[in-house]
Amino acid sequence: MKYIDEYRDGELARQLAASIGQEADSARTYHLMEFCGGHTHAISRYGLEDILPANVHMVHGPGCPVCVLPVGRIDAAIWLAGQADVILCTYGDMLRVPGSKRLSLLKAKAEGRDIRMVYSTLDAVKLAQANPARRVVFFAIGFETTTPPTAVAIKQAQALGLTNFFVFCNHVLTPSAIAQILDSPEVRELGTVKLDGFIGPAHVSTIIGSQPYEYFAEEYQRPVVIAGFEPLDVLQAVRMLVRQINDGRFAVENEFSRAVTRDGNAKAKSLVADMFELRKAFEWRGLGLVPYSALRIKHAYAAFDAERHWDVPQDSVADNKACECGAILRGVKKPIDCKLFGTICTPENPMGSCMVSAEGACAAHWTYGRFRDTKAPTA
Repeated sequence: MKYIDEYRDGELARQLAASIGQEADSARTYHLMEFCGGHTHAISRYGLEDILPANVHMVHGPGCPVCVLPVGRIDAAIWLAGQADVILCTYGDMLRVPGSKRLSLLKAKAEGRDIRMVYSTLDAVKLAQANPARRVVFFAIGFETTTPPTAVAIKQAQALGLTNFFVFCNHVLTPSAIAQILDSPEVRELGTVKLDGFIGPAHVSTIIGSQPYEYFAEEYQRPVVIAGFEPLDVLQAVRMLVRQINDGRFAVENEFSRAVTRDGNAKAKSLVADMFELRKAFEWRGLGLVPYSALRIKHAYAAFDAERHWDVPQDSVADNKACECGAILRGVKKPIDCKLFGTICTPENPMGSCMVSAEGACAAHWTYGRFRDTKAPTA
């Protein structure tokens, strides 16, 4: 299959890893953060850390939209599902993320609230069409990749004259999160998280392009290489980062040129700009309040905004104290550093969002057996 099989060639992967080993300076270490959960998944699935040289360390970032949503917003969605005549719908992964007191949307559904899984935003619009006497709320999450489909759904609902369709908007922005990480005490002051470069997200970059990352290369002196999700994509990106670090360069390079351009998708960006505006601040799991890091629906489309239609709770709720999801999302810890990982916390019994989402670091480590200690996980 074009652009799949040739990017999973085992022999080429071994050659690339050997080349990285030859080019990496044995006198130093390289700490490279893959921001996107899809890259974390690929690294675990294909065992890339096992073939990279020992002085090249991959640091898992916060690039899983399900993982970064804070407990308070999940509680707010459950609250919306409890309002009169409401059908709340969202993507499948969100149903299992624990809110406060470990109550998830799935458990709330079992208690009698009308909560449904949809595969697309337009499924939610069709649900509103089919249930004119009910109020349908779409629990919208995601980075720049899933924001345009939400805008399309609102446009479609407006064109159909629907008055019973609402969006609970939780779309967040990748560049703001990268800035928050680089400005964090662990990176800037304490040095407990070493970051020499970034593997830039793939799907997000098809929308926003490579240009937004140029700021990080210039201002923070960190190279960025945008990469696809196949194993050879990731290995090639690592080699490109190692070369930049060796040369003392700080540039944005695009390994994923078959899908990403510098300017991105102009039509999608225009649609988002028409529909949404920046929030002054938004809470992220693990990162806290991040300025100008999320979107809300503009006043012109207020009729579709669940937060304007209802007085939605805006509570900030602390994470489970025993769960290390926050530290994992910041790159401070790895999944195996969490005492709950593989014991109490499993995909069947998730204690935190990183074990729920298919792109979460904990779920990737569990699914592909990326255990670096001798403790055997128990189901």
